[in-house]
Amino acid sequence: MQSRVITLRAEGPAHRALRAIWVLVLGLALALAQTMAADARGAPESFADLTEKVSPAVVNITTSTTVAANAGGGPRLPQGSPFEEFFRDFMDRQNRGDRAPRRGSALGSGFVISEDGYIVTNNHVIEGADDIEIEFFSGKRLKARVIGTDPKTDIALLKVDSDAPLPFVTFGDSDAIRVGDWVMAMGNPLGQGFSVSAGIVSARGRTLQGTYDDYLQTDAAINRGNSGGPLFNMDGEVVGVNTAILSPNGGSIGIGFAMASNVVTKVVAQLRDFGETRRGWLGVRIQDVTPDIASAMGLASAKGALVTDVPDGPAKEAGMQAGDLIVSFDGNDIADTRDLVRRVGDAEVGKAVRVVVMREGRTRTLTVTLGRRETAEGEAVPAAAAPGSPAETVVLGMTVKALTRDEREALSLPAGTEGLVITAIDEASEAFSKGLRPGDVITEAGQTRVATPGDLAARVAEAKEAGRKSLLLLIRRGADPRFVALSVE
Repeated sequence: MQSRVITLRAEGPAHRALRAIWVLVLGLALALAQTMAADARGAPESFADLTEKVSPAVVNITTSTTVAANAGGGPRLPQGSPFEEFFRDFMDRQNRGDRAPRRGSALGSGFVISEDGYIVTNNHVIEGADDIEIEFFSGKRLKARVIGTDPKTDIALLKVDSDAPLPFVTFGDSDAIRVGDWVMAMGNPLGQGFSVSAGIVSARGRTLQGTYDDYLQTDAAINRGNSGGPLFNMDGEVVGVNTAILSPNGGSIGIGFAMASNVVTKVVAQLRDFGETRRGWLGVRIQDVTPDIASAMGLASAKGALVTDVPDGPAKEAGMQAGDLIVSFDGNDIADTRDLVRRVGDAEVGKAVRVVVMREGRTRTLTVTLGRRETAEGEAVPAAAAPGSPAETVVLGMTVKALTRDEREALSLPAGTEGLVITAIDEASEAFSKGLRPGDVITEAGQTRVATPGDLAARVAEAKEAGRKSLLLLIRRGADPRFVALSVE
């Protein structure tokens, strides 16, 4: 009877209000769960609709090239092999009947980006080609001409002339795509014709070997012949250009790379406007900041790009110096050298940009008017100053003496370079373990020029007195400068 009384009392106004609150909470929880499920974007039921939508803009590319007679030279055998003479005689007989140049052909993929016939592909697909033929999904074939190429990103822009507007696809934002998102690759794998494969983005920001590399890694099957084809997001936008695979046997093992669309769009725009790339040029040599270099410079973290040399150019005209740490470029914080190179390359030639550097513990803002990298590449790095005294001294495990003119020439150093040449080094020293060797030249210590062994010893003493654990040295080996931090304890 008591329990019945409690039950009746619970049905009063307070309980009804409480129950209403619980119903509201449960409803909100259900709505949130449905929203999260929608955001999770499970595997699509089919890629058929997407395939039908974008296929007309994807093309097969066939190239032909004149190959010099006897190119390749036949099989390679170890010197002294018992078969070496046999194969040499055999190949000589074969080659006597085949002196004329041959025609070679190659296959690749691409995609149309405008109704008037501009086509994007890889540079390596069409490099050196005498003839380029485009096959469309409809079976239509047209000859293409090269508008421009960029070997640094392996991108080429082609053009065909068509009587009717061509179906085309647009670029998407590769920075918005996430690891785990679905993507679809299209192309002409192994010359088998139009083919589709699907997978996910396995990683972002991959680098292979180029200065401007920014690859999306995918497990969507990419094989030979897919090069230059598009990698689509689920909205049918191109987020990458399929370029390379990692494989021990030449076939797909689920590790493919597509150059990110946000790199490609900038390159394509320049090729379309100028027929060539026009990248910004700052005019400095740089290296990453390692933890020990950060400690030697008194930095809180190993970030930024450390300037090792400033030849004649935009940065020097703006007052930049070796030893400056570039922490910001055109309003963007700089994480490392790769970040700086990318941002400078993307910047407009002739633009005046604000560059923030750390020098002697303080920040300075410089205004640099960017040059053009393509024009500046290959120019010699200029000189520095004059020689000093020849006396030898052992400092931090290194035997050093002032660099003479004859030694400067023998070591292929830039004219006018001054500093201390390492004549011997203790193999048990930290300097040796960090790669320093006899013939290397120390041009700065503690971001101050050194011309005599006494200068170096003084910088070591100053570092100890200031309570620093290490000293930053600027080292030259030939034309290449780099910073190395050595312990002074």
